[in-house]
Amino acid sequence: MTDAKSKTKTMATLDLTAKQREFWRGCTHRWNIKCGATRSGKTYLDYFLIPRRLRDAAGLEGLAVIMGATQATVRRNIIEPMKRIWGDDLVGDIRNDNTVQLFGERCFVIGADKVSQVDKVRGASIKYCYGDEVVTWHQEVFEMLKTRLDKPYSKCDATCNPGSPEHWLKAFVDSSGADIFYQQYTIFDNDFLDPAVLADMLRENKGIYYQRYILGQWVRAEGAIYREFADNEEQFLIDADKLPRERFGEIVIGQDFGGHKSKHAWTATAITRDLRELYVLRSEEYDATGMAVEAMIQHFLRFYSGIRERYGNVSAVYADSAEQAIINSERLSGLPVRNSIKNEINDRIRATDRLLTGRRIHVVRGENASLCKALREAVWDDKSKSDTRLDIPGVTNICPLDAFEYSWEHRIRALTA
Repeated sequence: MTDAKSKTKTMATLDLTAKQREFWRGCTHRWNIKCGATRSGKTYLDYFLIPRRLRDAAGLEGLAVIMGATQATVRRNIIEPMKRIWGDDLVGDIRNDNTVQLFGERCFVIGADKVSQVDKVRGASIKYCYGDEVVTWHQEVFEMLKTRLDKPYSKCDATCNPGSPEHWLKAFVDSSGADIFYQQYTIFDNDFLDPAVLADMLRENKGIYYQRYILGQWVRAEGAIYREFADNEEQFLIDADKLPRERFGEIVIGQDFGGHKSKHAWTATAITRDLRELYVLRSEEYDATGMAVEAMIQHFLRFYSGIRERYGNVSAVYADSAEQAIINSERLSGLPVRNSIKNEINDRIRATDRLLTGRRIHVVRGENASLCKALREAVWDDKSKSDTRLDIPGVTNICPLDAFEYSWEHRIRALTA
């Protein structure tokens, strides 16, 4: 059986970019951070770096830790790709005790988006940490990690896409006191990226997303979020009689519940079989202030029935999971209601922007006034140091946006692959 040591000796024969080879040679510091564009080759190198680190740390005091935004992202971004490269003997599965066996070493797997997650390793020395998507971490988790890399041999390898220049990680990278090896990547650093994929990425990332995910720059989110839609709404509109119904794979309704000074909103979206395009069939909103739940459900039942009569079966209704009492009432009415997935808001925003700039969202003319208005008027909060969509009840109206996102976010990975 081929072991990790013999496989890592093949590094010289791997097809690596110049940037990856530079990192492999230079990552001898306590902190070794790769930041920059998506699809730039940052993470691929780590599938070979992690076994090298774990082999070097074998027998030394301290814990080995793999951190990511969540355990699910660690599994998807790190564990599963390494398993495909190295096999089941060297790369195990995440167990109920939040550990995984990697190359003979027991490693803790921790989601870093919540402070409570780090209780698993609080107070322990960490000899090696691999950090995925560090910009998405809770800052307190990172501050804890800084105090736990307390051995002379402790190291952390990390990757991220850039965010706001005011992000706490950028301040850390720019600090003069830390022992950091830092690289910044553009998408053009990846010599092996399929030209068709590159063309799609260039077409579907505009504005701050081009600067961050193509050029790898730390830039502030300002102004209109969906600039392409705000500047030219007409290019996204389609007449109902021109819908390619034969391409529809599923019709899904997203439902957001309002409160004081906000609105109830729902949107019906058709997702094509190839998971490439969205057709927004109809959206509605109602002032939630003073509206009884029974009245709201009656409005929604009329909407649901109208969609079924005109377009056919509705696969599911994804409703705001914060309102379980309303969801249970709707289920009693016979509606196929599920809890909304609620991916990170900024993941949903970026996905929407990519689909819009790629001309993969089509909105039925005359049936979506509330959603179109919300897309035109969505702006970043210029007072926030992080990427935050402005949300002031009674001033801004993001309810139609949430409802729209709920209708397709269960397919977000496929739609943005």
